[in-house]
Amino acid sequence: MEIELTESLVPVEEYLAAGVHIGTQQKSSDMKKFIYRVRGDGLYILDIKQTDERIKTAAEFLASFEGPKVLVVTARQYGQYPARKFAQTIGGISKVGRFIPGMLTNQRISDFVEPDVVVVTDPIGDSQVIEEAVQTGIPVVALCDTNNMTKCIDLVIPTNNKGRKALAMVYYLLTREVLAKRGIATSLALEDFEVDLY
Repeated sequence: MEIELTESLVPVEEYLAAGVHIGTQQKSSDMKKFIYRVRGDGLYILDIKQTDERIKTAAEFLASFEGPKVLVVTARQYGQYPARKFAQTIGGISKVGRFIPGMLTNQRISDFVEPDVVVVTDPIGDSQVIEEAVQTGIPVVALCDTNNMTKCIDLVIPTNNKGRKALAMVYYLLTREVLAKRGIATSLALEDFEVDLY
């Protein structure tokens, strides 16, 4: 796969090693513009150059919010550890596992929060929070795979949102870039975002 990235966040080989570019065997019309090609086995391959650019854009956008006003949500198992680590490091809030309906819309529930922006790992698994964010006018940043629909998403990061290493890579880069935009140095490494396999 020959791709030249100018000023990419990490070398292309690191994106490829993490499988960030590996999509699914389905593509939505919404995600067509982010697809680089289709492999012989029917898997759609995402354009890493666009992923890299979108991570930079998302980091700049997220850095403009106060930490506690950023809500990171994921129902996806491999997304839970890196999403929590991202939220914790930038001072945000994370809600991993099952999202409690009404968390953004019902002030009477104990888990009620009023974020200024929501980050989701997968628009399919995290559809409830997206629905509530849309109702309350909160922008949504989403990690979207080749099969995702993006109509309620304000900022799409095209990536493999199912793979353990891919999710660790994207959340690591988002963390590093958000902190850099805020002028904060970090010693965190990619390994700090990888969930251990038991």
